[in-house]
Amino acid sequence: MTTPIRIAIIDDHAMFRAGVRASLPDTLHVIGEAGDVDTAVQILHDTPPDVVLLDVHMPGGGGGGGAEVLTRCADLHNRVKFLALSVSDAAEDVVAVIRAGARGYVTKNINPTELSDAVARVHDGDAVFSPRLAGFVLDAFGTATTDLATADDELDRLSAREQEVMRLIARGYAYKEVASELFISVKTVESHVSAVLRKLQLSSRHELTRWAAARRLL
Repeated sequence: MTTPIRIAIIDDHAMFRAGVRASLPDTLHVIGEAGDVDTAVQILHDTPPDVVLLDVHMPGGGGGGGAEVLTRCADLHNRVKFLALSVSDAAEDVVAVIRAGARGYVTKNINPTELSDAVARVHDGDAVFSPRLAGFVLDAFGTATTDLATADDELDRLSAREQEVMRLIARGYAYKEVASELFISVKTVESHVSAVLRKLQLSSRHELTRWAAARRLL
C-alpha cells in the first residue's frame, strides 16, 4: 500500500481549510493546520509534514504572510515542500513566495483533482504552477544573457512535437492538459517528456522549467 503524503494546510480561513481537507483523497493525510504566521511556523517545526499548502496573505508575524512562513522555516526546506495556494494571481505575490522557497503556486479556483495532483507532483520534486502564472516566474528568474546559439543547438536535439511538449510542461501544465492542448494521449505525452529529459540530460520537470527559463524559450 502506498504511504499517504502528509500535508499541512496554512490558511487564515477555517472554512476554506475544512473544504480542502474534505476534498482530499485518502492518498493525502492532513497532519496540521494553522491560520496565522506564528502558529504555522510553530506547528511546522513541531510536526513537519511532507507538503505544505500555504496561503500567501495571512495575519501574524511581521506581516510577511506566506513568504515570512517560508523564510522562518528555511531550515525545513530540505525535507518539506511548500506549495502556495492563494486567491491572488498577482505577479509580485507569485515571485515573492517562489524566491522565499516555495516549489509551486496554484490559485484557489483549482479543482480537487488538480490540487491533489499538484501536491503529489511537488512531493516528487516537480515545480508546479497554474499555467498563466508560470510566465511570472520565468520572467523573474530567466537570465538576460542567454547564449542563443547554444540554445538553438540544444533545441535541435528535440523534434518539433517534443519542443511543443517541452514548452507546455515547463510552463506548469499537467500531462492531461498537455494531451488536451495537443490532441494526443497522456501516454504519448509521457513518452515525449521522457525523451526530452533524456536528450537534454535533465532529471525532472523542475530542472526542465529552469532550463527553459534560462534560455528564454517560453
